[in-house]
Order: sequence, then structure tokens, then C-alpha cells
Amino acid sequence: MQTAEQRVRNYIKENRIRGTRLLQKMVQEPSTRGEESGAQAVIIEKCRELGLEMDIWEIGSDGLVDHPAFCSDRKDFRGNPNAVGIMRGTGGGKSMILNGHIDVVPAGDPKDWDRDPFSGHIECGKLYGRGSTDMKGGNASLLMAIEAIKNSGIRLKGNVIFQSVIEEESGGAGSLAAVLRGYKADAAIIPEPTNMKLFPKQQGSMWFRISVKGKGAHGGTRYEGVNAIEKAILVIDRLRHLERERNERITDPFFRSIPIPIPINIGKIQAGDWPSSVPDLAIIEGRMGVAPNETQEEAKREMAEALSNLCNIDPWLKVYKPELQWFGASWLPGDLDPDHQLIKVLSESYKDVKGKEPLIEASPWATDGGILSKVGGIPVVVFGPGVTETAHQANEYIRLEDVFEAAEIIALTLLEWCEVSE
Repeated sequence: MQTAEQRVRNYIKENRIRGTRLLQKMVQEPSTRGEESGAQAVIIEKCRELGLEMDIWEIGSDGLVDHPAFCSDRKDFRGNPNAVGIMRGTGGGKSMILNGHIDVVPAGDPKDWDRDPFSGHIECGKLYGRGSTDMKGGNASLLMAIEAIKNSGIRLKGNVIFQSVIEEESGGAGSLAAVLRGYKADAAIIPEPTNMKLFPKQQGSMWFRISVKGKGAHGGTRYEGVNAIEKAILVIDRLRHLERERNERITDPFFRSIPIPIPINIGKIQAGDWPSSVPDLAIIEGRMGVAPNETQEEAKREMAEALSNLCNIDPWLKVYKPELQWFGASWLPGDLDPDHQLIKVLSESYKDVKGKEPLIEASPWATDGGILSKVGGIPVVVFGPGVTETAHQANEYIRLEDVFEAAEIIALTLLEWCEVSE
């Protein structure tokens, strides 16, 4: 007689076509911000097919927008719900949240794609399309794991809570809404595209805007003005110095393979409106990484102090201080003890499927894991299929073999973590 582990692994191997079709249907439903409902409908249909206990709601109530961790310029979420499916356990086992986001970033210029960005085209073992790697492939792995357990006639002691949330790409409002709705568990797995690595730690991030004043003048007599671009260069140089200082303090071995663990990225500069004029204002916008073991407020203070120190050595900036603002998206960092039992169970499942030890690193980007861990108090590991370097790029794709292997690993983890009910 087959063990529970053998039954779920065999089920996934025998139902790869079903899993592939599910992923293809998700990718073929464009789910950019504000347009998530079509892809959510695919998810909801699958959850109902599996007999999960469903909770579908439009986020925005329950104090969401007033919560300190809420970060979104979108206040109306009508028509694009969160979806949660619960596989109830028999009792006595630990619970698990399986959290995936359904929203994807825009496809960009269609001319940069070899095919329609939402084709779901399959070729040479790869499925192409926006969101295939980030992170509908991970969502497919979660649902395949649940299906394998359910359809193999296995009951678990602990609850499994599958979450398909919106707004991850814009700051995590969907996951925050799920936490505020009361969804908690003994652990959580988020199958972002980690290239099948385990990420117990994730950097946080925040968007910033620095306005640098100058003094306008005619370009022919530029010495009568103060060029805001030139002053902005001083600010950028100070940010580069701050980035070096902050990263020199990162000694965590899980960041060893990441060249810049917590970057400060300059993403946008706006200045001037006429080539023959001295610009009187320059606006710098960017993203500041937050270390797993620090708070966002600590990082904010450090940037403010860096700009203050610059003002002390530049006479113009001492009088006309750069204005620092925090706006737009932000993500909380996540920090799980690498000796946590979740890491051990997931690692053992990985070895059973892959036949080797997993690579355990820190995440080079932020995820909803920070919200689940910092706000929900839930231990989180980020682990999933997906080719990281194709996320947010043209011709995004995912290797289907990784989707199936991740499903097996997650299914085995659920059997061990939640316990099989005899």
C-alpha cells in the first residue's frame, strides 16, 4: 500500500496536463492592477471544484486604509476581490497559509514580446506570458499541492488556508486585508519566483522623493543662478555613500551572494524645462531597501540624517534644505530564524523531491511576507518556482518542471507540518 507521500507525488506526476492548463488559463487572463477579477475567477472556480470553504470579499473595509502598514494610492477596490479557500483539518495539527498574489505588472511595449504577452504559449517545457513567473506559476503549484492531497483521499489535522490576494505589486494591501480579516496560521509559504531557493529573510523597501531647490537664471549667465541639477548630483553622491555605509553593516551569511543586499536605487529624475535656462528645481525619486532586522522608521531616520549632514557642508543646501518625502509603495521586511521548524520541514521535503540540499538565501526583493510576519505574527518562508531574471521583463516565462516539483515539495511539507489524520 502506498504511503501518503507516494500518493500525492504520483497524483501530481499523473496530472501535469491539468496543472499546466490551470496555469495557462490564469496567464491568459490579464490581471494588471485594477483588472484582477478575470484571473481571480479562474482561481475561485478551481477552489470550488476542490470543495474548499470559500471567502471572497472586496478589500477596503475593516480599518484597512487607516492601518499603519497600508500603502496604496488606490482607495477603491470594487470589482477585484481577494479570494481565500480553506481546506479544514480534523483538528490537532498545525495550520498553514499558502499565500499568492494574482496581480501582475503591466506588460510594457507589446513589440518587445515575441508573442502576445498573455498568450500562455507553451514551447520546450516553458510557459510564456506576463505573470507566468511572477507569480501565477507559484499559485498553480499551491493549488496542485492541495488538489493532490484532496483527490488522494488524504485528510490533514491542521487547516490549510489558500490565499489569492490583489495589490502585492503595489504594497501588499491584499495580504494586509487578509490579516486584518483574521486569517492567521502557525506558518506560511509564499511561492514567489525564488528559482527554487528558500528565502527565510526578505528585505523591505520604501519609495522616496527628494526635492532640491536651485535658483533660476538665463543659461548665458548661469553664474547668476544656482543649478538644481548640480545640487541634486551632490544629493545622489550622498545617497551612494549612504548605500555603501548601510551595506557594509550587513554580515548575515544569507546575503553573501547578493552584491548589494539593501540598495538605494535612483529610479527617476525630473528637472528643468528649457535647455537655455538654469533649472530652479530637481526632483529625485527612488527606492530604499530595508534590512530584515531593522524597521522602516530606522531606515527613514538614517536617510534624513545623511541629507542633514550634507546640508552642513554645502552653503546653499544649508539654507535651502532638500525636502525628503516618503510616498507610494512600501513593503515591510521579513526575518525568520533559519533554525525555525518550518525551514527544517520544507528543506526535508525539498531533499525528498530534488535529492539534494536546498539553497537558503535572503530575498533580493520585498514580498508580502513582511506583512504576514510583522503584522500577522506568522513565520514565513518564501519559496517557489520561477525564473527570477524574467520577472517584470518581456518574454517572461516559467519552466513547467519547476512548477510541478514545487507542487510536490509543498504537498510533502503540508503532510508533515499539518500532519496526516489517520
